[in-house]
Amino acid sequence: MPAGATPPGTPPTPARAVATRHVVAATDEIPPGGRKLVAIGGRDILVFNLAGEFFAIANRCPHNGGSLCAGRTTGLVQSSEPGRYHYSRQGEIIRCPWHNWEFDIRTGRSVIDPRRIKVRAFPAEVASGAALQAETFPVQVEGEYVVVEA
Repeated sequence: MPAGATPPGTPPTPARAVATRHVVAATDEIPPGGRKLVAIGGRDILVFNLAGEFFAIANRCPHNGGSLCAGRTTGLVQSSEPGRYHYSRQGEIIRCPWHNWEFDIRTGRSVIDPRRIKVRAFPAEVASGAALQAETFPVQVEGEYVVVEA
């Protein structure tokens, strides 16, 4: 059998899902400290503006499925020694309204156990209008039928 050939009877390798870019809002629709719930491909996704940087996470808490869009944003209380503390990262943590599980908006990771528990994070970016283009599909005429490949 030639190198790289697939043995007979081997099932085909499933195609990998390719992320598709979606325009979800103009930058001025989500002010700093704001958020917007959008639906993409049947999934609810929360888009946040943290001081001009945009981040996106799934709207579903992994604990019991609570809707994170109804949660409060907060920060972290940190301490360098007993009796001294300071508040940091104001507005960068989302708290599930059901059981108060907290997640870092920038990464989707849990505040309490970031290695094991997380909300799915999605890439988010600001693109100029010139960088955007409409999705097109190949079209053919076969006999009396117009056929679109999608």
